[in-house]
Amino acid sequence: MSDVYTELARKLHELPQGFPPTESGVELRILRKLYRPEDAEVAAKLMPWGETAEKIADRLAKSPDEMQAILDDMANRGQIASFTSGGRQRYLLAPFLPGIYEFQVYRLDKELVEMFEEYLPTLVKAVGGYKPGVARTVPIHAKIEPGKQVHRYEDVQGMIEQCTSFRIIECICRKERGIEGHPCKHTLENCLSFSKEENAYDYFSLGGRIISKQEALEVLKSAAEEGLVHNAFYNVKEGQGSICNCCSCCCAVLRGVKDFGAPHLMASSDFVAVIDHGECVECGVCADERCPMEAIEKEDSGYVVQPERCIGCGVCTVTCPTEAIALVRRPESEQDEPPETMKDWSARRIANRAKAVM
Repeated sequence: MSDVYTELARKLHELPQGFPPTESGVELRILRKLYRPEDAEVAAKLMPWGETAEKIADRLAKSPDEMQAILDDMANRGQIASFTSGGRQRYLLAPFLPGIYEFQVYRLDKELVEMFEEYLPTLVKAVGGYKPGVARTVPIHAKIEPGKQVHRYEDVQGMIEQCTSFRIIECICRKERGIEGHPCKHTLENCLSFSKEENAYDYFSLGGRIISKQEALEVLKSAAEEGLVHNAFYNVKEGQGSICNCCSCCCAVLRGVKDFGAPHLMASSDFVAVIDHGECVECGVCADERCPMEAIEKEDSGYVVQPERCIGCGVCTVTCPTEAIALVRRPESEQDEPPETMKDWSARRIANRAKAVM
């Protein structure tokens, strides 16, 4: 007979992101650590879209007050997701990655880290094994080729400018690597969430800090200077709600793409870096210190960008002393246009997963 943890694992695996089973059962050990049996039972009965506590109470035959208390406790412990919409709090079953695991950033311990690392190769192949990509690289605008149109989903500052609520939280990837004994030199607290909803994070901040729009823009500027990659979650035209500022040494997304053969964890931007050899002084900073994908190599003619490895992040452009590097839009045949909304993203993803097992 299926227990509550097996049932919750099954429900998580039905989500577009996936939560695959393993022979070792490490995924069930993770769930047992994060959920009491009664919590796992409730989580498995939630929908993957937001519902009010009253609606969930009606479906689960509980009083609204009791259900509200249960859901709030679970959301505070990062077992489910919650957001404010239309002035009302809503609750849903979040994917494990990205989602539940990131919610544990202020509860992370060595046991959870070790289990996650054991599970990671299997997990990222599921999450990053199907189109459309989960995250999307958003280019730094320091040196985009003049006169080129930039779409809304390519404009990281525009994402912030159109919102009214902002939260900053610590990077779980850097925190995890620190617990493993590999501390990162980069800023720990620079993962951003944002919303058009007024006071969106007043009810739940998940341990993060509520900040102003100007502070959010400063975070982006500092991250670019540090050489961090802006990754938007999710890979959609409308409805992005967070930007992670990722380093190649810690980020599970970048590690998954480079080390675990999971190409669709992240969709590259539609730009590629190009080096002007007439301006380049061959200092090597772009290749040795900046590129997170090892996409810039020294050849007889000078430094050259390998376009198949370049993700179009623009990190290399920020510190080039002669401004010899620019981001140029890729040919249309090489561009990866994202789905319009999360609903479209989910439908495409589920269809592609279904095709893969036929």
